[in-house]
Amino acid sequence: MSILRTLLDGKPLDHDGTFWKLKVDPPRIASMSGQCPQFYFGGLSEDAREAAAEGADIYLMWPDRLEAVRDIVADLRHRAQKRSRTLRFGYRVHVVVRETEAEARLAADRLLSKLDDTAGAAIWAKSLDSQSVGVRRQAELREQAGNEGYVEDNLWTGIGRARSGCGAAIAGDPDQVPAKLHGPTAGLFRPGALLRRKHDVVEIEKRGGHSRLFVEHVERCAAELLRH
Repeated sequence: MSILRTLLDGKPLDHDGTFWKLKVDPPRIASMSGQCPQFYFGGLSEDAREAAAEGADIYLMWPDRLEAVRDIVADLRHRAQKRSRTLRFGYRVHVVVRETEAEARLAADRLLSKLDDTAGAAIWAKSLDSQSVGVRRQAELREQAGNEGYVEDNLWTGIGRARSGCGAAIAGDPDQVPAKLHGPTAGLFRPGALLRRKHDVVEIEKRGGHSRLFVEHVERCAAELLRH
C-alpha cells in the first residue's frame, strides 16, 4: 500500500523493503484527482490488522456479533492511533428482507432448502481463502448458532454453509434490517450501499409496500456513497 500510495500521489519512489526494492521516477500517468484513491483493506489476522493500521484508509469487516464488531473496531483504532493515523470502517454483509421477520426467516430457510451439506462443505473447502482467520471466524459463528442458524437477533449464518468469505446475513423486515445496520453500530461505518441480488429485486418490487420502502432506503445509501 505504501508503494501504491506514493506512485498514485505522483511522487518518486525509493523503497527498500523485505519483498520489494524499487527506485523509480514519478509516474507519467496520474489519477483524475492527481492523488491516490482511498485504500479499502480487510483481514482478521495479526498481520492483516497491522497492515491496515499502517496503510489503509477504510478497514473492511465481515459480520460478527455486535460485541465482537465493537472490539475489532476498538483494536484497529488503537493500532492506527499509535501511528498517528485515523481509520474508518466498512461492513460487508448479505441481507434477506421481507414484509415480516417471519417471512424473512422462511426466505432464508428456502435459500438452503435444497442444499446438500456435503456438497456445501466441498464448495467451502475449495475456496482459496477457506483457512484464513476471517473465514475461520465465520465458521465459528455458524458452529455457535442455534439450529436455525441465528447467532444473535437477525444475524443469520446459514448462508455461509455453501460459500467462503462473508458467511452471514441480516434477515428481517424493512425496519429491522436498517436498524441492524445503522442502529447500535451508528457512527462506526462509512456510508455505503447494499447490493441486491437480481432475483430478490424482482420479488421485492412485485411485493411493493414496506419492501419498496426498503429498496428506496438502499438507493438512498447508494446515492450518499456517490456523493462521498
